[in-house]
Amino acid sequence: MELSEVKNLFEAVVDQIGKVVVGQMELVEGVVIALFAEGSVLIEGPPGLGKTLLVNVLSKTVACQFRRVQFTPDLMPSDLTGHSIYDLKQQAFSFNPGPVFTNILLTDEINRSPPKTQSALLEVMQEAQVSVDGKTHLLQRPFLVIATQNPIEHEGTYPLPEAQVDRFMFKLLVDYPPPADEMQILGHYAAGRDPRRLSDFDLHPVMQSDDVLEIQHVVRQVIVEQKILKYIVDILDAARSWGSVTIGPSPRAGVNLLLASRTMAACRGRDFVTPDDIKELAPWVLRHRLRLRPEAELEGTTPDETIRAIMDSVEAPRS
Repeated sequence: MELSEVKNLFEAVVDQIGKVVVGQMELVEGVVIALFAEGSVLIEGPPGLGKTLLVNVLSKTVACQFRRVQFTPDLMPSDLTGHSIYDLKQQAFSFNPGPVFTNILLTDEINRSPPKTQSALLEVMQEAQVSVDGKTHLLQRPFLVIATQNPIEHEGTYPLPEAQVDRFMFKLLVDYPPPADEMQILGHYAAGRDPRRLSDFDLHPVMQSDDVLEIQHVVRQVIVEQKILKYIVDILDAARSWGSVTIGPSPRAGVNLLLASRTMAACRGRDFVTPDDIKELAPWVLRHRLRLRPEAELEGTTPDETIRAIMDSVEAPRS
């Protein structure tokens, strides 16, 4: 695959998703870029905004395997990773794979399960493998975890530990659609097209899972100049020493910012990364990696506002 083909495939996937998912362009593009960069995504937003629908449509567009797990307080780690069962015929234990053995895994309301279950995804998200009973089982690639959580209702939830949150490449926010988009959503139903029946929307796969692996390989050709690397480091350094921040972004944030910027540049039809790519991606990569001081939160300061202030304080390199 040539680098120039990435833009066409990216636009084709976004167009197919747009047949069903109305608006939410930042969310759609963010999820597709994460898939191409092989990074996981945490989506935060109220229920009923089409998060599950988006992932389902994405799996149909890219023609890959998709599984959904509803996180609940009684969900066990083995319910995700799988477990060993005793085979009477073979007189031995055999491994029964769990739902993580897929291409796209949707973990719905991930903060509904206790930390023990959440931690089952740590190895899955970082190494793309599962260790059970002393044996390591590799996951098939491409592999992407898309997790959702509701920012409104916190009763009966378990906040994600920092180690878990840091493994997400992006945190994307989804909000209620504007009236024009909501009219279009209702128009689908009025015309007899139900998003629960994707056959109503004339969807067809525009790429295979092998194409995603090729994209992940070809984006390495995107040029990242030394000044862009320094720009990323300056942003991270400023964030760590920012007055209202108690915990700043880890080095993994810089790596994710670099990988995502390469992928975004290719999706925009360029073979080089620009400072604007970094500026656009910074909120997605950093908003879940900043822990604000309690007094800043009491004043109503948000991570996104802090990121904007940090970005304004760091001089961007000139083209």
